[in-house]
Amino acid sequence: MILTKKFHIHTFGCQMNVHDSEKIAGIFSETGYDAADGSNDADVIVLNTCSIREKAEQKFYSELGRLKKAKQQNPNLKIAVAGCIAQQRGNTIFKRFPYVDFILGPNNIDSIGSWIDDRTESTEHRVQTTAVKDNPGYHTKILPIKREGQVRAWVSIMYGCDNFCAYCVVPYTRGRERSRPWADIYNEIELLAEQGFKEITLLGQNVNSYGKNLVEDSDFPGLLEKIHKIDGIQRIRFVTSHPRDFSGKLINAMRDLPKVCEHLHLPVQSGSDKILHLMNRGYTFEDYKKKMGFLRNNINNIAITTDIIVGFPGESDEDFELTLNALSEIEYDGIFAFKYSKRPGTKALNLPGHIDEAVKSARLSKVLQLQESITFKKNKALVGETMEILVEGASANDPEKLTGRTKTNKIMNFAGDEKDIGDLVNVKILEARQHSLNGETT
Repeated sequence: MILTKKFHIHTFGCQMNVHDSEKIAGIFSETGYDAADGSNDADVIVLNTCSIREKAEQKFYSELGRLKKAKQQNPNLKIAVAGCIAQQRGNTIFKRFPYVDFILGPNNIDSIGSWIDDRTESTEHRVQTTAVKDNPGYHTKILPIKREGQVRAWVSIMYGCDNFCAYCVVPYTRGRERSRPWADIYNEIELLAEQGFKEITLLGQNVNSYGKNLVEDSDFPGLLEKIHKIDGIQRIRFVTSHPRDFSGKLINAMRDLPKVCEHLHLPVQSGSDKILHLMNRGYTFEDYKKKMGFLRNNINNIAITTDIIVGFPGESDEDFELTLNALSEIEYDGIFAFKYSKRPGTKALNLPGHIDEAVKSARLSKVLQLQESITFKKNKALVGETMEILVEGASANDPEKLTGRTKTNKIMNFAGDEKDIGDLVNVKILEARQHSLNGETT
């Protein structure tokens, strides 16, 4: 009896990495591998890494160190390192962790197929971290995808970034902006609709830049209009937008296209113009605030979330207070807040005025505490309302309940029937929590 080999993928980082892991899983599945229940049952382990912050990098190195014992116990185990750390560190990973077998960057996911075919039985180290300029057609390749779930799906519309924010490694690890042809995106989403998916999230480091490098006349609002016509897709989301390029045309598209969800993630990063300039963000807080006003005036009940970085080099107490003021003034529905993290190769690394870790931690705590009160207040204001929920599956916290999201991206837990998974149902909100809502179907 021949046992089917198994793979396990441990994903670190953002939605782009989650979707990249779906592609890696798709290649393994096409090659005859099954997904393992965990790393202990796997013949091949892939660590899909993130280098956007030091903490994510530390988590990866800790996990990779743990796998040394697993490799000693099972010399036939194969270990691959994928993602942005692989792109950045390359061969140096082998020097520190000689038991790693394969290293591949985010622009070389397609190469894992040949490694599975040719090299999984070999002891030879292999590195595949081609620069984007040397693999210009990668973003147009159609790769198999093993998606998580059957209701919501990620769809990449572009890769890379041209913004070169002072703190960010993405342009160096994922390369410059490349947009997928709109017809390829349309065809992928049509197939998802045929497979029964109801919601798609369009992915890009800066979706507002979509189409800039295409010969065909296409921009992001135009892409939304095309996708909106696909039967079967009931909801459209997108991440992430850059405030500098966020346009009135996109706001109008969000307003006029009913399938586009009333939720926007628009990273402000700081409320201080001085810090925004040092970050190379390309806008002032007043610019950002005007766009928020136009957005809220045009789209009723829009939910806005953001990213905040505290402790950026040169951030004074006064600069930090401006960030707190920005949170109080705009009243986001939620935030992702982080301490500034030194990243090799970025401009911020060489800026003067690096902030002590204790100060950064204290500032982060203040930001989170303030936002928690704002989020809870906004959630409590929804109690008694009835909202349309796309049912995603069983609740992670209470398997007896179902979970889904409002169009404004708020998580709703409620009692229901499994047959409702994948359907839109109306749920009355009975209770507000910090990060979710509880309700009952009507």
